[in-house]
Amino acid sequence: VQLQASGGGLVQAGGSLRLSCAASGRTFNNYAMSWFRQAPGKEREFVAAIRWSGGSSTYYTDSVKGRFIISGDNAKTMVYLQMNRLKPEDTAVYYCAVGVRLITSSLRWSNFYNYWGQGTQVTVSS
Repeated sequence: VQLQASGGGLVQAGGSLRLSCAASGRTFNNYAMSWFRQAPGKEREFVAAIRWSGGSSTYYTDSVKGRFIISGDNAKTMVYLQMNRLKPEDTAVYYCAVGVRLITSSLRWSNFYNYWGQGTQVTVSS
């Protein structure tokens, strides 16, 4: 599976950005596409996930709830992260990832993911 992330950039605090991630290659029946981020000097952290297993479910880390929205297309090969009311602390490199057959409690742990994109920089100025 190849993942291509795009949409990062520089934005002022309070602004919005939309990240996209395109997946190609193998397909799966039960998998999650997620966004993680890594700020300088910090560990990679979970941001949001959409999991397809029959229907779809979404999950968010507490710090982005109410501001970010994750969505996917009907073909389940694209995932988007709409980021609103951005804050300087959202500044990081954002990565998309695919994890196969993950249970809910595993979604926020990067070591359970099978495939990773190259990352896209998001910078929020104050």
